[in-house]
Amino acid sequence: MLVSAIIFGLLGSFHCIGMCGPIAFMLPVDRHNSVKSFFQIISYHLGRLFTYSLIGLLFGFLGKGFYFFGFQQQLSIIVGVLMILTIIFPTILQKLSVSKKISTVILKIKNSLGKELKKKGNDTFFTIGFLNGFLPCGLVYMAVFGAITTSNAFTGSLYMFLFGVGTIPLMTAFVYLGNFTKGSFRKNIQKVIPVMVVFIGALFIVRGLGLGIPYISPAAIVEVAADSISTCH
Repeated sequence: MLVSAIIFGLLGSFHCIGMCGPIAFMLPVDRHNSVKSFFQIISYHLGRLFTYSLIGLLFGFLGKGFYFFGFQQQLSIIVGVLMILTIIFPTILQKLSVSKKISTVILKIKNSLGKELKKKGNDTFFTIGFLNGFLPCGLVYMAVFGAITTSNAFTGSLYMFLFGVGTIPLMTAFVYLGNFTKGSFRKNIQKVIPVMVVFIGALFIVRGLGLGIPYISPAAIVEVAADSISTCH
């Protein structure tokens, strides 16, 4: 299922540039020095990847608890259903209430981003990317759903890392070229994103059903455990 993380990143970046695009375009890169600007942009991406990995580590650790108590299969089905529901009923995410504390934190992150965008220090770009990774985004939520279905913290972190890697090509192009995704091309991609989310959601459901299909829907964890006990002497 790690492949789904890259797919989310690649396709989701067309959606994410709506929020993160302006930040990427406003990066204070040295446009007179191509080598320096390249490493500045890499530093920005590393900051985002670091944040995504931390988020994945947290939710992967949470997913490990579900795995330990034998709820991994059910969790995979629930996550798949939630992914599909958010596409069929897109207002679900919008209606989720955010506590005042979280809203305050998000506001502080945005203020810190604004201050960092005015700087040009060596650590500025990593910091901008680090803060950028915490901004709310629907596709990031989808990736978090995927991370929580993993069986351990490392895999959860890797899932979110790969999601971030998938966003790098388009975000990098946006820094250099600006908004080149206008018109029918972007509209067509926007139409593909919901289809892919539903497809990946369906894969999570099939995975949770434990149909015994290698790599796609492995046998239920309970059955595997029972077989292991019965063969132990």
